Amino acid sequence: MKWNAEGFEVVQSSAKPNGAEVGIRANDGSSQFTLLGFLFLFPEQAPMTSEKCRDGVLEPAKKSNPTIQIAATTEMARSDGPPAAWVSYVGQGKDGKLVYSVRGFLAMGDICGDLEIYGDDVNVIKDPNLKKVWGSYRFDPNYTPQFNDVSVYAEILYQNHMYQAAAPVFEQALTKLGLGNDMANQVSIEERFASLKLDFDISRKEIVVRDRERRRRHPPTYRIAVYCRIAMILGNNDI
Repeated sequence: MKWNAEGFEVVQSSAKPNGAEVGIRANDGSSQFTLLGFLFLFPEQAPMTSEKCRDGVLEPAKKSNPTIQIAATTEMARSDGPPAAWVSYVGQGKDGKLVYSVRGFLAMGDICGDLEIYGDDVNVIKDPNLKKVWGSYRFDPNYTPQFNDVSVYAEILYQNHMYQAAAPVFEQALTKLGLGNDMANQVSIEERFASLKLDFDISRKEIVVRDRERRRRHPPTYRIAVYCRIAMILGNNDI
């Protein structure tokens, strides 16, 4: 899933383990509008359509906030991916003020993309700059995640203290650089439990020394992968 939102800056990211969900929150320069983007699995509703995903997300939202009033819904065919399902609505926020929202859904199989822009200004619905965001909104169900995609997901898990969940994802990222399989086969799980220090030394050598050029290009991934591996071996998130 991708879009182009010039002027917005990511202020928060979140994820769930096992590839269940990844999301970001971004604000525009004036803090007038907020953008939320989520890509998540929706297996209980598979096979998904964009319209089905929209309705499956909105129904619980309307129950949790009865003030929501739907202004419009529409569907739009795309030549390069699944059709988009749109909804615009208004509702009261926690402070009692009206919040105007536009959301676009793209879905296929058991995967759903949800992109929302909201604010306390009705212009969120017709702002020309925001229309450019929606025009760039795409979902490619055949896309194969690359190193940067996998490592970003792993780092989000890590930053949210889900170290055990992050460890195998970091190894997937390293595999895409040609390092992961070597690391995974170095020492068996039983040997790692028996000699944690040895495991750390071997992992550190493989990650930091074996390929100095890659280390220079991606230093956080290598370092954090070691820490997450140890947390996974210890069986807790207290590292």
